[in-house]
Amino acid sequence: MAVVGVGIDVVDISRFDEALRRTPGLVGRLFTPAEATRPLASLAARFAAKEALAKALGAPGDLEWHDAEVVSEPTGRPRLDLRGTVAARAAELGATSVHLSLSHDAGIASAVVVMES
Repeated sequence: MAVVGVGIDVVDISRFDEALRRTPGLVGRLFTPAEATRPLASLAARFAAKEALAKALGAPGDLEWHDAEVVSEPTGRPRLDLRGTVAARAAELGATSVHLSLSHDAGIASAVVVMES
């Protein structure tokens, strides 16, 4: 396997909260209905994951936010489900495996995405 993309992102949770309060429709634009039910720190980490994924994909401007969903496996391990525009870009790069790590502590949420062929 070869690495075809790496992305990292950090989110200040309080600034993210302010943005969500200022723009009430933002949650619906950024997150799937299942993701939108999560607590604030988890939402911030999921936003960081989507940003890190976009970076790993080369940051094309035509990606749809709902085409990447962070889901939790029964073990609690986070996983990215890709579809539509995001899956198409991953296929263009030859990515067959996506690894995700999330964290939130001390007011910061972070995510790292590694894509392999």
